[in-house]
Amino acid sequence: MKTLQEWLAHAERLHPKAIALGLSRVRAVASRMDLRFDCPVFTVAGTNGKGSTVAMLESILDAAGFRTGAYTSPHLVHFEERCRLRGTPVNAAELEASFARVESARGDTDLTYFEFTTLAILDVLARAGLDAVILEVGLGGRLDAVNLIDADCALITSIDIDHAELLGHTREQIGFEKAGILRTDKPAIVSDPVPPQSVIDRATEIGADVWLLGRDYNYTGDQQQWAWAGRGRRYGGLAYPALRGANQLLNASGVLAALAALRPRLPVTAQAVRSGLAKVVLPGRFQIVPGQPALVLDVAHNPHAVAALALNLDAMGFYPRTHAVLGAMADKDITPILQRMAPLVDHWYFTDLPTPRAATGASLQAAWQAIGQQRPGGTSAVFVTPQQALQAAADAATPADRIVVFGSFYTVGGVLAHGIPRLQADQHGPDARG
Repeated sequence: MKTLQEWLAHAERLHPKAIALGLSRVRAVASRMDLRFDCPVFTVAGTNGKGSTVAMLESILDAAGFRTGAYTSPHLVHFEERCRLRGTPVNAAELEASFARVESARGDTDLTYFEFTTLAILDVLARAGLDAVILEVGLGGRLDAVNLIDADCALITSIDIDHAELLGHTREQIGFEKAGILRTDKPAIVSDPVPPQSVIDRATEIGADVWLLGRDYNYTGDQQQWAWAGRGRRYGGLAYPALRGANQLLNASGVLAALAALRPRLPVTAQAVRSGLAKVVLPGRFQIVPGQPALVLDVAHNPHAVAALALNLDAMGFYPRTHAVLGAMADKDITPILQRMAPLVDHWYFTDLPTPRAATGASLQAAWQAIGQQRPGGTSAVFVTPQQALQAAADAATPADRIVVFGSFYTVGGVLAHGIPRLQADQHGPDARG
């Protein structure tokens, strides 16, 4: 039998395109595999906030005693991170067996890497004897391979412009694609506070049970705690989610709406909600690693997500200098990303990434120079890997500084490849060293 790495290499060779949207191929193979779920399924789509939403749903359901499974993508370091069973990444042997079943059912059907791996992970989840499954859409919604599964509850998080060449150049076009995960008579939770009209129109057209923030549910909060209310249910005195960032209450509110909508099948106590939110963990989403200097890891890779990152950084308090490690895909809208972060960053460390899709560090540096928003005394340099860029930032930093690593899963994953870095700068700063 092939090893996991051999299966992944095989999956990369099956289709001439990295992305080929459409459900006909995966539906045909899934049918031959008799792939189906006997438990409630949550499907999560959106531009930003999907990973956080999945993690909070998973954590609360686990705290309530339910056997949960989750599929997210991409991964940070190891492929197995994409499939979690009761909060733990699946072991390679289970994936290998499911890859073999996909290959056996595939016949002469050409599947993309994402389609092939999605079918394998869905097979693992379907066979695991779970009480609830949470699926994160990879790209868009309507034509994404995950959408071959009919959701019992669909969640649409914040919507902004990303992957425009595939999904459209307006929020309305992108909203229509995201709304493809909605199903007739099933709950459709929309946590975007200003959703595109296309989402509401699609929900109305197919008769989905749409829950809108501000109409069907809402939240309030102060500096100590927050509360949620919606459709006859209320939670008060909630501690803030363990995931950092001001935008996490939007995600958490959508999660509580989804759990309220499926309460007859998955009853969850207020204590499970509190415990789940307190314990939720999601690496790479405004993850602050204590140290001297402090290290912030965030996979933010589009202008909307980077704007949230900038607000969260601004709220952290005073740091003499901020060092930023940035690696990004070439298809991202780099200029507004740099413009949003430029007022906060003193020293830039641009890095290449190990994928043909990535922008070079040199091209990122050129884009930064072109915007002309350098801080006084600001510097930049280019590196071959995120690890090398982080090391250079750590060497240049004082204990009171901070370093932020962002721009891509590849960037954050690159600095996590050998574990979480624990930084300890020279107490006297780099200028005191020979």
